[in-house]
Amino acid sequence: MKKTALALSMAGMLLAPTIQADTLLGLYVGADAWRTATDGGFGYTEQFQSLNFSDKTQASYYVAFEHPLPLIPNVRIQHTPLDANGMTTLGSDLRLSNQTFQSGASVNNQVNLTSTDYILYYELLDNGLISLDLGLNAKYIKGSVYMSDNTTGIAAGQNASEVVPTVYAAATIGLPLTGLEVFASGSYISYDDNRVYDVQAGVAYALLDNIAIDLRLKAGYRAVNLKLDDIDHLYTDIDFSGAFVGLEVHF
Repeated sequence: MKKTALALSMAGMLLAPTIQADTLLGLYVGADAWRTATDGGFGYTEQFQSLNFSDKTQASYYVAFEHPLPLIPNVRIQHTPLDANGMTTLGSDLRLSNQTFQSGASVNNQVNLTSTDYILYYELLDNGLISLDLGLNAKYIKGSVYMSDNTTGIAAGQNASEVVPTVYAAATIGLPLTGLEVFASGSYISYDDNRVYDVQAGVAYALLDNIAIDLRLKAGYRAVNLKLDDIDHLYTDIDFSGAFVGLEVHF
């Protein structure tokens, strides 16, 4: 899938800017509650159709470590379940694994995936008012999809896992004298018939801000798209999107 070449080309993008770093060690720990609406579908071939999914609240967790060494990247790890289920009346035949589900069948459809981000990034700008980060993200997607026919009882599932290299960027702008910040971050790649992005934007409010610990309340909107072409014989084009709220602690 040309992942090595892609990673090398993305790494070259990081060599030109002047790299800055935190003057002190910093540990960030956060958790979000994310209300997702899910759209799209999956199948054994690229000939699949959109399925119906119910909305669901997902939990996302992350930890980041920043340090004052300018040539060594900072590290962020984030884990997000991407689960959805629903019921669909098929408008055409759909194949999954070794089963073909007939047009007109009423099926239960499930997606049980996880996305774990391993991000290495540099602080290109951090002056107390504006921060800008740029790096690489090895997004590890793992899990399964499942479908069962409510009438005939036939069922099929498909497991898949893949590490997708993406470009990562994040920016924060502080609003003086308000305790508020506006933030945005995202990972993105598109190649061949694959496309993966994970983007979010919102506002944060400082509930606590002192020399020992910072506590922020966050709210915003997040969107994830997984358009995967023949990953372990699985094709998907699924969107997870919706509002989130969360807390972040900075030690």
